[in-house]
Amino acid sequence: MDLNLLRVLDALLRENSVTRAAERLGTSPAAVSRGLARLRRTVGDPLLVRAGQRMVPTPRALELREEVRELLRGCDNVLRPGAGFEAVHLRRTFTVQATDLLLAGLAGPLTDRVRAEAPQVDVVFLPESLEGGPALRQGTVDVELGVLGGLDPEVRTRHLTHKALVGVARSGHPLFEGRMDARRFAAVDHIGISRHGKREGPIDVALAERGLRRRVAVVVPSHTSAMILARDTDLVALTLADWLPETTAALGLRTFPVPLDLAPVDIGMAWHPRNSADPGHRWFRHHVAAAVLAPSAPAANT
Repeated sequence: MDLNLLRVLDALLRENSVTRAAERLGTSPAAVSRGLARLRRTVGDPLLVRAGQRMVPTPRALELREEVRELLRGCDNVLRPGAGFEAVHLRRTFTVQATDLLLAGLAGPLTDRVRAEAPQVDVVFLPESLEGGPALRQGTVDVELGVLGGLDPEVRTRHLTHKALVGVARSGHPLFEGRMDARRFAAVDHIGISRHGKREGPIDVALAERGLRRRVAVVVPSHTSAMILARDTDLVALTLADWLPETTAALGLRTFPVPLDLAPVDIGMAWHPRNSADPGHRWFRHHVAAAVLAPSAPAANT
């Protein structure tokens, strides 16, 4: 049955009047009369009949009254954005793809936030191995987090923050004994971080503009291994400013500004548009963003 006919029937059974039902629906009495005629043919019952100057419902109409109201309430709940969503009842697994450096600072705060509101929700963290592929389109990944690139054209994105690149070295490194400049920075041996073994990047371009060149003595595939290597050697690595300061200090490392003009690293979040309006996915994206922007802040109790 046409949902609009159910609304006409509901209005008629509430008002027992074609004119007042039309006012309730914001339409004309003629349109309601046509709807009533269709309803009579469909149901096989007159539904409303004349009784003097007014109309009264038939026994069949009285039987239908509460059922129609319940059907309409159910339809409204289904069609209302985020209808009936309560995180505490959510049972779902979300998958996040990000670099190990982001995950090291994000996984704990995000897990705390999620478990505080939705204890039945699980989170799976994946490495960047799927980056630049169709993982979001295929549904293998719910949220991609980090420096966004190589995305399918329909993918939605949200910029979250930007972070400056800083150098990191062991606390007793000779580099900290004098004034830091581009020449001294270029003179030390560096750790490259690349899953594909790349040895050059924006640092090398900036140094070349000054007529300088660095040596990338070691290339490792993750930031975690780079920081451990920097702890145990005189090699210098790169990391994000103000990210994991307690972990950095616990490893016996110090950060320092890179003495070059470098653009900050833009951190964003990407997801497939099929999930944009989904209330559970939208709730999860909110907490991913909050964990990136304020990793130490507790989740609100809602």
